[in-house]
Amino acid sequence: MNWTYLAIAIISEVIATSVLKSSDGFSHLLPSVVVVVGYGIAFYFLSLTLRTIPIGIAYAIWSGVGIVLISVVGWVIYGQKLDLTAILGISLITAGAIILNLSSKA
Repeated sequence: MNWTYLAIAIISEVIATSVLKSSDGFSHLLPSVVVVVGYGIAFYFLSLTLRTIPIGIAYAIWSGVGIVLISVVGWVIYGQKLDLTAILGISLITAGAIILNLSSKA
């Protein structure tokens, strides 16, 4: 169940971060509410995850997957281009999260 909590935390954080751009500095009510609620859900479920998953592992996965997903959202929704260096860096982050998850004894 803890991996499910981590997935919910990551998805909530990605949604909140994606909508943050639309809030326009918290000047639009609905996007601002989505941001605050999304981050609240994200941190709540991250806190549940930390009951059993070590903080270093959880945060590495949280940040790595979050970076990848936010980059995809920026590209698909906002038309932000990713150059070869960005794609390489994101690939290395993904590989690091996979290696950490599959081989770490932590």
